[in-house]
Amino acid sequence: MLRRPATPRIDPLPADQRTGPAAELLQGLDANIFTTLVRAPGLFRRWLPFGGKLLAGKLPARDRELLILRTSVNCAAAYEWSQHVPIALAAGLTRAEIDRVAAPGADRWDAFDATLLRAADELHHDTGLSDATWAELAERYDTPQLIELPMLVGHYHLVAMTLNSLGVALDDGLTGFPT
Repeated sequence: MLRRPATPRIDPLPADQRTGPAAELLQGLDANIFTTLVRAPGLFRRWLPFGGKLLAGKLPARDRELLILRTSVNCAAAYEWSQHVPIALAAGLTRAEIDRVAAPGADRWDAFDATLLRAADELHHDTGLSDATWAELAERYDTPQLIELPMLVGHYHLVAMTLNSLGVALDDGLTGFPT
């Protein structure tokens, strides 16, 4: 298994250096992910609206958070996990369900939740969805949702790879994966 950096490889932009374009881009955003990625302002400017669109997309919030949490587990992305636990709680997942996302497989889940977890796993391991998983998703989701689902999981792979590679530290008060 690849070792993650013990300390950030790129530090967040200090508050006293958040001027000009950085200050404009960071309005209301103080988490380490943002204050680190803003160091590449052109990418940050384009990435932020896309990520925001996925957070307010067509998928039900609870479903979206199951997919994101499972992706964070699959990618060993503790930062992503820690940021999305509170969002998942607000979306209706229980703490027990959130902790269970970290367990392999999809046992003890209702049928559609198991399908979502399997979809995240298939996208991670196979870079695509099986016909069976697609058919189960298509029973509930319309075309825009079916397009959004792999884009969501793919986006959070991108985020996980970036955060893990840069060694972005957890924000104060957040913890990693459940023990």
